[in-house]
Amino acid sequence: MHWAFRIAEELIRKHPDRETFVCASGISPSGSVHIGNFREVVTTYFVVRALQQLGKKTRFIFSWDDFDRFRKVPKNVDPTFEQYIGMPYSEIPCPFGCHSSYAEHFEKEFEQSLREFGIVPDFIYQSKEYGSSRYQTQIVHALQNRKQIYDILMNFKTSEHSMEERERFYPINVYCEVCRKDTVHIHEFQNERLSYTCSCGHSNSIEIAIATNIKLNWKVDWPMRWQAEDVVFEPGGRDHSSATGSFNVSKEIASHIYNFQAPEYEPYDFISIKGSGGKMSSSSGNNITPGELLKIYTPEVILFMFAKYQPNAPFHIGLDDDVIRNYTEYERFSHTDQVLMKEEIRAALDLSAVAPGTRRAPRFSHVASILPLVNFEVSLVRVVLGRTGEEYTLEEVRKVCERVEYWLRNWCPDKVLCVNEEKNEKYYDLLTDTEKDWIEGFVSVLQYEANLTDEELMRRVYDICHVDDPKMKRNNQKRLFSIIYQLVLNRNSGPRIPLLLHSVGKERLIALLQH
Repeated sequence: MHWAFRIAEELIRKHPDRETFVCASGISPSGSVHIGNFREVVTTYFVVRALQQLGKKTRFIFSWDDFDRFRKVPKNVDPTFEQYIGMPYSEIPCPFGCHSSYAEHFEKEFEQSLREFGIVPDFIYQSKEYGSSRYQTQIVHALQNRKQIYDILMNFKTSEHSMEERERFYPINVYCEVCRKDTVHIHEFQNERLSYTCSCGHSNSIEIAIATNIKLNWKVDWPMRWQAEDVVFEPGGRDHSSATGSFNVSKEIASHIYNFQAPEYEPYDFISIKGSGGKMSSSSGNNITPGELLKIYTPEVILFMFAKYQPNAPFHIGLDDDVIRNYTEYERFSHTDQVLMKEEIRAALDLSAVAPGTRRAPRFSHVASILPLVNFEVSLVRVVLGRTGEEYTLEEVRKVCERVEYWLRNWCPDKVLCVNEEKNEKYYDLLTDTEKDWIEGFVSVLQYEANLTDEELMRRVYDICHVDDPKMKRNNQKRLFSIIYQLVLNRNSGPRIPLLLHSVGKERLIALLQH
């Protein structure tokens, strides 16, 4: 059974009378949301789809924690933004001048990517929720039980604690009304009023019931929102999932402070980008966004990569040769009879579908082989595919060409094949007489055996270097192909010979090979 259906069936078993299953995820817009964060959203998304397929009504919520404090300036943001550290993300200017705030810039960037995957949750902006005084009752409750919350937190820590620290503990952040930073020292909470002084010099005493500048600390805020939204499922990263991690702490606070059973929880492991090095982080700027991946992969291929792995299994997404491998795997499964598939793969494919039906598109690897050889002319790619018996509309070809070209030029420029302008005489002179005979035989096949199918062409080519010993025959064939690629592309490898012929053209191919 696929993991999403396992979780969905467990939820139904535990909540047999529930009318709506609320499934949640959330991220802080500290910078561009990277593909590692995407696992948070997509894990919830797959469970929601599984519940829907099992006939259940769902609500998929996504919380933007944009009332969190700004902690660190990412690499791709002007260093002068250090002046805003300590302010809520929703009140910081847009670093690129195109949105109303820092938070909105990165929120809309990610939301646009999600739409391309067909993922459209109910977005909840915590700055608005806190600003509307929605959580005032829960904030007062947390403050009234602040010492009990302190005890719960300390039970998960090995460091010593004191009665003095317990007396001074407040499970909230307060943003100063003047400087809007959280550099605030709380003096007292009494009769549902809070008095404090900010490092900027401002002091105040506010009534909690009407305050809009108070936010619960993370490990209290999280369980409070489980109760407020009646959440039954939410995943969390490996860093939140240890014995002393945020989930177990929040689970205790949910039970003992808010009298609410924590939702079903699924830990997920981190995603890495092959070759990038290090853990991705929005706040550091070391990341690859879903939007960047969508310039290379289709939404379906990306979703399939996530769906086929258990959430707690780490994996990497390659932007090198793995792109070809990932596409080839998805294309192979997409064209396999579902009866012959394992249940998990069949479910992963189904959960990865963005639109009904199967998209018609040429194979990524074929386009990647052809496109550079025809100087990135989309119409010529379509012509070459037509010669191989694959008929597509220009638009169907263009979509794949755009992703192939972006991948080659930005991530694998060394794989951009160029047809030689003139004969490679120097290399040809190094060949043995036997090898020269092979090339002469190949040219003869091109010259005198017209109208061959691709299969017939390859049979003639194999015959050129045929010997009875199977191992030697395979070695001869590999060597012949390598020589052809060197004489035509100045490389040891290239596209299949029929594709090379259709892309370069018979006359030009003969001109480069004939000596």
